[in-house]
Amino acid sequence: MTAPAAPKPLIGITACTQEGDDGVVSYKVGEKYVQAIAAAAGGIPLLLPPLGDATEIDPLIERLDGLFLTGSPSNVEPHHYAGPPARAGVKRDPARDATTLPLIRAALARGLPLFAVCRGHQELNVALGGSLHQHVEELPGKRDHREQKDLPVAARYGAAHPIVIEAGGVLARINGEAGGGAGEVMVNSLHSQAIDRPADRLAIEAKSDDGVIEAVSVKDAAAFALGVQWHPEHPAALEWPLSQALFGSFGEAAADRAAARAAGRLAA
Repeated sequence: MTAPAAPKPLIGITACTQEGDDGVVSYKVGEKYVQAIAAAAGGIPLLLPPLGDATEIDPLIERLDGLFLTGSPSNVEPHHYAGPPARAGVKRDPARDATTLPLIRAALARGLPLFAVCRGHQELNVALGGSLHQHVEELPGKRDHREQKDLPVAARYGAAHPIVIEAGGVLARINGEAGGGAGEVMVNSLHSQAIDRPADRLAIEAKSDDGVIEAVSVKDAAAFALGVQWHPEHPAALEWPLSQALFGSFGEAAADRAAARAAGRLAA
């Protein structure tokens, strides 16, 4: 008798609020995130609208096998990390903040595998008590990490600068599975904000060559829990071995949780 196929993991993907010119609000997730979870992580994507306090976090986590925190044009509201007020024109999404920050804390408490990119990487830090730089390009000695909007879209997600991966860390192990390890790797760069003070629970996994924190892991996490400042999910970046290894490792962790759920081995 053929053994039943292992269940595909159900992976929640955080969405953003978008208000049209007519005032109608919609919830948005870029196709690149959905396709990366489906193809590179081998999961079933589930879009999570930013409902804030109306989000039923515990029942949601009980049903999920992984949580993917996406990037966004918006930024975390500075009051969440005691930062100075955002400048005029900086995009905000308070409904997303009110959804993702408590969701991150609950997901980690329940051992849910978690992968965060760009805004999600920053949300992970803020949710655990860290702070952010709001304008990295204005810091002494830092390059301009913002998106180069004069380039074609695919080129914007191409390699922009090196990062240095710390030896002995989670990212070095994942990169080792991709044929690398510790040392330099090229990544893309499409952000203005970045981690300033890392939360105590986070370990720094990589920095850019100008000292910006580019990757972190959660020290006491029961499962995969990693944040990266760059965008490994775009088709141009998914060709890189490290990007494939990141989504592969996240997908494996989510698949393990799905298998444990199917076998009745998940703790209540």
